[in-house]
Amino acid sequence: MREPRELTGTEKDTLHSAEQILLRDCMREKGFEYRPVPREPVPDAREFPYVIEDADWASRHGYGTDIERRMSEVRTNDPNQRYFRSLPADQRAKALAAANGTQPQGLTATGPDGVKLTRSPQGCRSEAERTLYRDLGAWFQARATRDALRPMRIREVTSDAEYAPATQAWARCMRQAGHDYADPAALRRSLPPPERPLPRTQEVALALAEANCAHTSGLAETAKRLDRKHDAQLRGRYASDVNTASRLQLEALPRAREIVRAG
Repeated sequence: MREPRELTGTEKDTLHSAEQILLRDCMREKGFEYRPVPREPVPDAREFPYVIEDADWASRHGYGTDIERRMSEVRTNDPNQRYFRSLPADQRAKALAAANGTQPQGLTATGPDGVKLTRSPQGCRSEAERTLYRDLGAWFQARATRDALRPMRIREVTSDAEYAPATQAWARCMRQAGHDYADPAALRRSLPPPERPLPRTQEVALALAEANCAHTSGLAETAKRLDRKHDAQLRGRYASDVNTASRLQLEALPRAREIVRAG
């Protein structure tokens, strides 16, 4: 059987928007407000799980402390959180139940690590997902598995025998540039908290040195190659849930597009 393709970023945005519209309408029917929020409220936000290899991004954002400040502002100014905090205590409890159901029980999924996840099949969040994906139980299990694969993949890459020599070459390059760090993770741990960041020029210069050394040392290419390898292995190991998640999303797209057009 042919494996379902991965969704594009635009298609993921469409599914997210449709889910947000369904959540808004369901909460309104229950007497509460909800404002749809974008899937990526700060578009420039990126994660570099191994090493910063994008020099252009590093020249604009350094280690992303400007982005972290913007994300913090988004959380602080979230209209749904402000609305929720404005409700009396008894109404807040009712709003939570309306959104999430009265008890986090009824749906169960087992992650690749054996951890069991539970959630209510009631409430507006579950209703929105049921409307989009139809089989809520299959979607809950498939998504739980797929969401767990990324941290698993990162752990497998960083413990791969080929990864350490590449980080050592990166460290030598960084020392030659005047920065003594054993690996990119050690550099991250040395950074001050976002509320007291390095001076802007210093942050950008350090991030650029990391990115340049990522390429000249070969770490960037090694990390990408190992990431592809372990991604393929994990997807093969958990192919049933991975394919189910993609299939349900692809099948939901026509419904999502209609909801977005109508909403």
